[in-house]
Amino acid sequence: MNGFRKGLFATIIAIAFPLAHADAAGSTFDGTWNVRISSSSQTCGNGSTVAIGISNGHIAASSAAVTASGHVADAGSINVTLSTGIKSAVGSGRLSGASGSGTWRGAMCSGTWTAERM
Repeated sequence: MNGFRKGLFATIIAIAFPLAHADAAGSTFDGTWNVRISSSSQTCGNGSTVAIGISNGHIAASSAAVTASGHVADAGSINVTLSTGIKSAVGSGRLSGASGSGTWRGAMCSGTWTAERM
C-alpha cells in the first residue's frame, strides 16, 4: 500500500472510530480502542489499524499526523470526522461493551470499520 493510501486509511480509522457525546465527566466508552478499517475496493488498499483514545466521550487520534473529531452518544452511536492534510473521511456506527463497528466514506474510497477496547 502506498503512502497516500496508508495516510488515508489511518485518517479514516481515526475518523471511523468512537466519539462520545458525554455531558457528564467520563463515558462508558472512555479508554483506548484498536480500530481496523477496511475497504472492498482494491484501489483503496487492504486496510489499516490504528489506536484511538476516547476521553470524556471525545475522540483523539493516536498520531500527530491525524486529526479526529466527533462524539459517541451515551447509547454508543458514533459520528466521527478524521483528516490528515487535505484528505478527510467521515464515519458512523455503534459501540457496545468492548467492541464496535460501522461504515466510513472518503472522497475516493469507502468501507467498514471494527473496533475493540484494548
